[in-house]
Amino acid sequence: MDNTFDATPLVEKEIIGELKFPQAEVLLDKLAISERTAALHHATSLGNLDHHKVNIYFEDADGIKRVNTTIWAITDKRILLKNGKSIPINRIHGVVII
Repeated sequence: MDNTFDATPLVEKEIIGELKFPQAEVLLDKLAISERTAALHHATSLGNLDHHKVNIYFEDADGIKRVNTTIWAITDKRILLKNGKSIPINRIHGVVII
């Protein structure tokens, strides 16, 4: 991740269920998609082992946002957060371990 996302607004994970997510993929390059998948799996492991939080940069219908949270699980199409909240993987730009 570069500093393009430095000014990305932070949202609370509790509102994620209220957001609208288009179906289109946000990444255009196969390598970037592969790197995102690896980063999500790594962040999930850290979340399960140490309850380690990460910044997730994602895009809903209104634009790019950021949430600071723990990833509890990953499926083929979504990452799962606490309290049943989830984000579609194809809407995630990147993950930064903090």
